[in-house]
Amino acid sequence: MPEWLNYLKDQFVLNFIDDNRWKYLLNGLGVTLEITFFAVIIGIAIGIVVAIIRSTYDKTIDSVRPGLSRIFLSVLNAICRVYLTVIRGTPVVVQLLITYFLIFVSSSNGVFVAIITFGINSGAYVAEIFRSGIMSIDAGQTEAGRSLGFNYVQTMRYIIIPQAFKNVLPALANEFIVLLKETSVAGYVAVQDLAKGGYIILGRTYSPFMPLIAVALIYLILVLFFTWLVGKLERRLRSSDH
Repeated sequence: MPEWLNYLKDQFVLNFIDDNRWKYLLNGLGVTLEITFFAVIIGIAIGIVVAIIRSTYDKTIDSVRPGLSRIFLSVLNAICRVYLTVIRGTPVVVQLLITYFLIFVSSSNGVFVAIITFGINSGAYVAEIFRSGIMSIDAGQTEAGRSLGFNYVQTMRYIIIPQAFKNVLPALANEFIVLLKETSVAGYVAVQDLAKGGYIILGRTYSPFMPLIAVALIYLILVLFFTWLVGKLERRLRSSDH
């Protein structure tokens, strides 16, 4: 056997087989997927609410009579704009550190903090995705809802939101992929995710090549898999339009 193959074999055994170090990667993968899954749910929930407020303001503010309703809508829109500006204008790793060391300073549950932080961060981007989807719906759809006797909330719920959701679903899936990669910084708050698992192996073996390449390959396989799913979803949505 060539010498370089023997070297790779020895490195593989050292980094993954000895002391069952492969479990660091397996357990870290589970944590990464857990953070991503729940953060996406939180992000979608926040994003839908913010998108509805922002799109409602853009569509109806000129027709709303001066009074409490107009003031309330303006205040909500201002809060949403500040939220979007702050979250989208600061690095997610800084948000993670602020959440862990300042907001949830008494909590030692890094996974919970990571889920909340990435969920809030994702919500800002999901909000703009959803808002663009809502604004792309023809105004005639709103008028059709009113002609059926729906009020504004019912029109949004039964007519506008379902159509907007279908239009932005591929973009939401891509946001899921981006979020999956962003969670690699969760190790900053003592979360043993996939990237942290590779770093732990590196710290035990002092051999950076194998664990870092393994982490990169796992992320690459995950991204390729979810990209394939997004492509399949887009093709199905296009075929359903005909």
